[in-house]
Amino acid sequence: MDDLIERAAKGLLNSQYAIALTGAGMSTESGIPDFRGPNGIWTINPDAERDAYEAYDKLLRDPKAHWEEILTPGSFFGLFEDIAKSSPNPGHYALAELEKMGILKLVITQNVDGLHQKAGNQNVIEYHGGLLKLRCMSCGSRFDREKFNLEELKKDNQLPPRCQGCKGVLKPDGVYFTEPIPGDVYHRSLEAALKCDLMLICGTSAVIYPFAQLPRVAKEHKFEKKRKSEFGLYADETASAVTIIEVNAEPTPLTDENISDYLIQGRTAHVLPRLVEEVKKLENR
Repeated sequence: MDDLIERAAKGLLNSQYAIALTGAGMSTESGIPDFRGPNGIWTINPDAERDAYEAYDKLLRDPKAHWEEILTPGSFFGLFEDIAKSSPNPGHYALAELEKMGILKLVITQNVDGLHQKAGNQNVIEYHGGLLKLRCMSCGSRFDREKFNLEELKKDNQLPPRCQGCKGVLKPDGVYFTEPIPGDVYHRSLEAALKCDLMLICGTSAVIYPFAQLPRVAKEHKFEKKRKSEFGLYADETASAVTIIEVNAEPTPLTDENISDYLIQGRTAHVLPRLVEEVKKLENR
C-alpha cells in the first residue's frame, strides 16, 4: 500500500486539474449507515426502500401531502434529519486539505450529508443533491433549508413551501428515485470529468448511474503521442489523458474493467490522511 500511496501522491503533485468523486464509503466512516449493506437502512427496513421508490411520484401527485409526510415525526424522511447532524471524519478533512493546498480542484459527491462542506471544501458538486437545501421544481433555484420555518408552514396549512422567485413548489434538494439529475449538476460534472487529468475515486461502489458514468467518460478522453518503433520510425498512438485512482474497501466494476489505473484498498478515513502526509513529504524534499 505504501508504494501505491506514494504513486498517488506524485500523481496529485504533477496534476493540473485533479478532482475527487466520493460515495457512501466516505459517509459510513462518520457513522452514517449505507442503504444496501448488511446493516443498511433498506436491508433492515425494506418498507423504507419501498417508500423511497414511491416518494417522487407522491411528490408530483400531491406536494402538500408529501411535505406533511416528510415533517411527520418517525417517518422515513426523519432519518435524514439525523444524518444532517453528523460530523466529518479524517477522510473528509484530508480532501479539504488537498483543496486548500491548491491540488484538488473539485469534489463531486453522491452523498447528501454536506460533510465535505463542513470539513472545509469550497468547491463541491452534490450530484444527488443536499439535505441542507431546498430546490424549486419549476426554475431550479436552490435555497438554504434553514431559511424556511417548515413546521410553522405546516401549522399554518401553508405547505408546500414556495420558491422566493417564481413561486414554484419547493422540494428537498436530494434527488429522488426516478427523478432526473438536475441539468446544471449533470453538465458541470460531465465538464469536470472531461477536463480533469487526475480523478481520485473515494468510497463508491461505482454502480449507480449516471454518476458511475463519469470515470468512464474521463477514461475515454485521449491524447495523441509519438512512439518510436523498433525500426527507428515514429508512430502516433493514443493514451488516456487522465489517471484514475480508486480508494475503496473493496474492488469495484471500475477495478475489474480496468477503468481505474489502480486501487488503494482500505478505508477512506485511513488512506486519505496518509495520502495527504505523503504529498506534504514529497513537497518538502
